[in-house]
Amino acid sequence: QAQLVESGGDLAQPGGSLRLSCAASGIIFNIFKMGWYRQAPGKQRELVAHITPGLIKEYADSVKGRFIISRDNPKNTVYLQMNSLKPEDTAVYYCNAKLAYSSSEFWGQGTQVTVAS
Repeated sequence: QAQLVESGGDLAQPGGSLRLSCAASGIIFNIFKMGWYRQAPGKQRELVAHITPGLIKEYADSVKGRFIISRDNPKNTVYLQMNSLKPEDTAVYYCNAKLAYSSSEFWGQGTQVTVAS
């Protein structure tokens, strides 16, 4: 039974940092592309960053230079290090796992990130 569990969301001040974690179970983690998405109230879900099995990374323009995605395959965990946080980063952040060629895709429950002073 595939499961993704996010953690690390919290209140943060502008300019601060948070690290989100996504622990996966029930999947062969190392063959999945892992991604972080976010959704703010009244807005559509958007891609924040993803990392392929080959460790190729892509970022939304809005977070380039501030966020870093990484994965630890032995721990079945993907991380999102968020630095220089801005109020517009406020959203529910969701972990995503996608398997190429098969359309297999799984989502976590989300973790709230709020950036405000």
